Amino acid sequence: MRKTFFLLPVLFISCYSLERDCNAFHEGEFKFTQIVNGEMKSSFFTRDANYEIERYEGKIDTATIRWVNDCECILTKLNPTSNQDKRPIQIRILSTQDNRYTFEYSLVGDPKNKQRGTIEKIN
Repeated sequence: MRKTFFLLPVLFISCYSLERDCNAFHEGEFKFTQIVNGEMKSSFFTRDANYEIERYEGKIDTATIRWVNDCECILTKLNPTSNQDKRPIQIRILSTQDNRYTFEYSLVGDPKNKQRGTIEKIN
């Protein structure tokens, strides 16, 4: 009986583990939609093995991308315009489903200020 109680928590934990196919999102074209000052805004970006190029409200921003593992990467802007822009961004994919993934991101070294979002792969 003691073994049964020990195994039950392990069974419940394994039932709730999320499947992630992060490699499917390493390259392609993506759309990120979020609410900014009460308005729904979208940015579009293209990602390849080395770079991420974002288009937002007529502006283009390029960053290098370095995958730490299959589901975590670091983005570093190539042409930062402020001290804030000079800090790399850490991204961690939490879950994937079809053509979408949910992720959390923060400035490297600032884990207390994590944000979450969902990105859609459009091509």
